[in-house]
Formats: sequence, C-alpha cells, structure tokens
Amino acid sequence: MRAAIIHGAHDVRVAERPDPTVREPTDAVIRTVATCVCGSDLWRYRGLAPVPEPKPIGHEYVGVVEEIGDAVNTLKPGDFVVGGFLHSDNRCPVCRKGMQSACPHGGGFDGCQAERIRIPNADGTLIATPGRPDADLVPSLLALSDVMGTGWHAAVSADVRPGSSVVVVGDGAVGLCGVLASAQLGATTIIAMSRHADRQAVATEFGATHVVPERGEDGLARVRELTEGIGADAVLECVGTEEARLDAVEYTRPGGMIGVVGLPHGDLPTDRLFWSNKGIRGGPAPVRAYLPHLIDLVWARQIDPGRVFDLTLPLSEVAEAYRAMDERRAIKVLLQP
Repeated sequence: MRAAIIHGAHDVRVAERPDPTVREPTDAVIRTVATCVCGSDLWRYRGLAPVPEPKPIGHEYVGVVEEIGDAVNTLKPGDFVVGGFLHSDNRCPVCRKGMQSACPHGGGFDGCQAERIRIPNADGTLIATPGRPDADLVPSLLALSDVMGTGWHAAVSADVRPGSSVVVVGDGAVGLCGVLASAQLGATTIIAMSRHADRQAVATEFGATHVVPERGEDGLARVRELTEGIGADAVLECVGTEEARLDAVEYTRPGGMIGVVGLPHGDLPTDRLFWSNKGIRGGPAPVRAYLPHLIDLVWARQIDPGRVFDLTLPLSEVAEAYRAMDERRAIKVLLQP
C-alpha cells in the first residue's frame, strides 16, 4: 500500500509499505476513505520536533472496516467508521470517567496518511456510522477524528455554557471548531482572534459574533471592550505557543476558565492565574467521549465542521498538502488515498 513517510524537516514522501494486518484479537484493519494533515504534524515538518528516522505520519481518518480480530464485537467488515487520534479500551475506570485520552491500555498511533490502517482497541476506539454516509458528509466525519473533537474539548474544558462570553485564540482548524463548539454549547458572545480573511469567514459561519485581528495591547483592549471591560468567561487556547498561552491568560476575566488544547510549547504564568482566580484545564482531547454526540450532529446535518477543509488532494500529492498548510495557503488539507 501507499503511505506518507516523514524523513525530516520539509521532507514528506509517499512510499510503498506492507499492508497492515490484524496482530491482536482486538485489532481492526480499515481501508482509508479520507485522511488529512493536522496542524500538530507541522511541528515535525517545520523541524520544531525531532524526526530521528523516517516514520509514517498522520493520525486522523475515516474508513471502511476490512478485517477484525476475534475479540472485536461491535464492528463488522463493511462498516463505515470514525475513530479518534488516540486508541482506548473504553472499559477501564479512566475511560468510564470520560478521559479515554489517558486510557492506561491505550495510546497514540501514526501512519494514518495511508491506504490502510491497523486500529488497536477497535471496539473502544471506532464507532460505526448509522449507514454509509453521503460523500458530502465525509469531510465533517473526518473532522471528528481530531479537530472537531479537540475544539469541543477546549470548549468543555473552559466551561462554556449558555450565555457565556468566549475568546478563541487560534484560527486554525481546531480554533475554528472551538468556535463551532462554543456556539453549540450556547455561548452568546464568541470572539475569534484572526487576521486572515478566509478563516474569519469560516469563524463567522461557525458562530463567531466578533472577529478581532489586533494583537498585543490593542487586541486585549478590544476583547475587554466586548466583555464588559473584564475579559471573557471562557478562553480557548488552540495554538500551544507560549505567546498564545500568555494571551489566553490576559483575555480571561477574573474567575474565568481557560481550556488548553494546543500542543504545549512554553510555560504558563501560574502566579497570575492564582491571584486572579483564573482556572485552566485541558490536554489531549478524549475524542471517543464526544464521538457519539458529534456523529449524531453531523448525521443530522446540524453542524458542518468539514468546512475547515479548504483543499483536497490525492495522497500522492501529500508533499504539496504539507507545503500548503505550512505556508498558510490552506486551513486544512483533506487527502484521498
């Protein structure tokens, strides 16, 4: 089969690899219908995270089950499935508390930018859709594999509720999905921090009530102007850089909450959080916890997170997909094997 392999900074290639097989009785093998490039993949692509040797890459996917292990009970060949970017057994005490991303029997996996994928813990990781989706639903179902689930987790972690004021830091796919999640959870003031017209348009379509392009003191002044002079009830940090985290703290009102889902690079000013009673919560999204509800919303066409995909390419052009996202010519690129 063909699969994307990252060799180092700015070097992603398609190569032939052996087809995956069922290794454990809890495994499933799926034929990939769609996959994509994630903003977190760019840390390695840009040389900001090490790549000591060539390695398969990609962690977002939807597909059709081709083979299952003897212990898989909830799936059958032919099912169209969505799964999160982390696998989990969905049975242990941690999973039952809704934190499948910390499952002691789970973990991460790369290699989803490929024609076929082996999924560990298939029963606890994959959910079959009610039937074969129409083609126009596939991008939105794919978004649930990571960015929509992660944006939702940011909003839940920040305690977004009906009537909340929200600031979303980051206008990538996760941040835009955070806007959509905040709207679904009932926020009435949703401020998207964005300087890019294409992303501003999606944010507005997803429910942003205001767009703020300013940064620094001007950005903070604008946020406070829109939030009774005190900052937002909830702030979603969807970037991960130290600058974004510091901005998130400033945008939050005293007693407010910050939902952090950006891959962390830098520290948080814990003293400033303490003296203003600002809270922080978040981490890798337990996508499996949110999937049933999010699949229902997509299936009923109540949300369309697939709008974050503004470029579709064949897997053979994966190098261009990475270039387009690295150069911000695309918000998020969908790959068709």
